[in-house]
Amino acid sequence: MNGDYCRLERLDADQHGPALFEAHALDSDGRNWTYLPQGPFNRYSDYYGWLKEMADEDDPFFFTILDTDGPRPIGVASYLRITPAAGTIEVGHIHYSPLLQKTRAASEAMFLMMKRAFALGYRRYEWKCDALNAPSRRAALRLGFSYEGIFRQATVYKERNRDTAWYAIIDQEWPELEKAFESWLDPENFDDAGKQKTSLSSLTRPILKSIG
Repeated sequence: MNGDYCRLERLDADQHGPALFEAHALDSDGRNWTYLPQGPFNRYSDYYGWLKEMADEDDPFFFTILDTDGPRPIGVASYLRITPAAGTIEVGHIHYSPLLQKTRAASEAMFLMMKRAFALGYRRYEWKCDALNAPSRRAALRLGFSYEGIFRQATVYKERNRDTAWYAIIDQEWPELEKAFESWLDPENFDDAGKQKTSLSSLTRPILKSIG
């Protein structure tokens, strides 16, 4: 999947692993791993082993996110809970390195994955996260996912309980949401210093059915 600011390729542990490990190492305190079921990885051999395992899976189906300058691998995300019969698919395992966080590429990567899912005929695109993960919950709303509720004691990971917050976009909302992303990503929406003129949140908020 090719955008103006990033490209997504199927995860390749050998090709992408060293640069991803280096990029994630910039998160020196490992905070970005807090709400992920795996990590942090202090040794490349351990990280490579996990990447290799994920690269061989079809569900979750992992992508590496590369910037367009290098290109260099700077993050990963995946499709999961892929259910064609029901027309549902989830985005998850999102792990952005500090090089990707809070950039136009970060939002564009999510847009490209949404666009591909709906183009393939999926009718429901899901986002789930730990209910304690405030940044992820804010991101879901900013990206146009409507809040649907909390599944209490949904799972256990890293030896702690997880109540799961559910969000989703459905196909009826996609055309309007696609226009919102295209407007936000338009180069004219950014000044010479790269500062946005209109926020993505202001464009997606009218589309949301619930914010929780």
